[in-house]
Amino acid sequence: MIMKKLLPTSTAGSLPKPSWLAEPEKLWSPWKLEGDALAHGKHDALKLSLHEQQRAGIDIVSDGEQSRQHFVTTFIEHLDGVDFDKRETVKIRDRYDASVPTVVGAVSRQKPVFVEDARFLREQTDQPIKWALPGPMTMIDTLYDGHYKSREKLAWEFAKILNQEAKELEAAGVDIIQFDEPAFNVFFDEVNDWGMATLERAVEGLTCETAVHICYGYGIKANTDWKKTLGSEWRQYESIFPKLQQSSLDMISLECHNSHVPMELIELIRGKKIMVGAIDVASSSIETADEVANTLRQALQFVDAENLYPCTNCGMAPLPRDLALGKLKALSAGADIIRNELSP
Repeated sequence: MIMKKLLPTSTAGSLPKPSWLAEPEKLWSPWKLEGDALAHGKHDALKLSLHEQQRAGIDIVSDGEQSRQHFVTTFIEHLDGVDFDKRETVKIRDRYDASVPTVVGAVSRQKPVFVEDARFLREQTDQPIKWALPGPMTMIDTLYDGHYKSREKLAWEFAKILNQEAKELEAAGVDIIQFDEPAFNVFFDEVNDWGMATLERAVEGLTCETAVHICYGYGIKANTDWKKTLGSEWRQYESIFPKLQQSSLDMISLECHNSHVPMELIELIRGKKIMVGAIDVASSSIETADEVANTLRQALQFVDAENLYPCTNCGMAPLPRDLALGKLKALSAGADIIRNELSP
């Protein structure tokens, strides 16, 4: 499906779940339903999330990750070789400690993880749909490896598994498959040594559009505290953009609004489609349409209008639903302002 609209809007990933499905404003929130009721509840929540995206004027819609507790571990829990009962504490992205499952044997995927949910979303709308998967490097950073003893080797195994899933998602009607790689903003040497190569393996053979989302994280305290240590300029993207520029990935999703990322860094990936984060997911205030438009104007100095895709900085699962909806409406309104400015 080709998106012909100028400046098509989308979200970076997760959206808040309804309170009847899971505890709101919390990551890894346990489900409130069980069995068949949970399965139906997830689909109801997906339809509700879709409706709210449409109501807000979002052009490229997603499932809002309504059927997942977490953007990484929900995929991993469906794989063989990982023991969720055997847990270890690791430091995720060198920022905060978390109790994570252990890789105890060869990892493999016996059946599709998200494909049925993707088919269900495809049945609900004629709009372009985007589906997010965790990237290989971010997956290995959310586990304790008790088997391979090699981050690179495990990443290559995950890349093969992700490629299997991605091909089936494409066949189910997904228009854009996005790989979430916040770890790219932390482990620069590994990204350039083998991280980008494993991501290329994950997208191998796909004919739909492919994207990578690289942000500074959810608006949780561990991330906001880390951002305070980064100084007046956040130049992490500068270390990885040259590899991304040379990659086969079609789209790159970035955190821009209310960040200290120098906008001119986007020049390093000119020619790619850029999902510009124009909504701050770590703020409890709703952006004005003019604030969104100003972020997009700045980006337009370094990306051609036909390649600009207004987006959120990151996922919004930890936010109140009404706040998230207000932010989505602001994103659409700000994009409208720029579309009107660009109209002949």
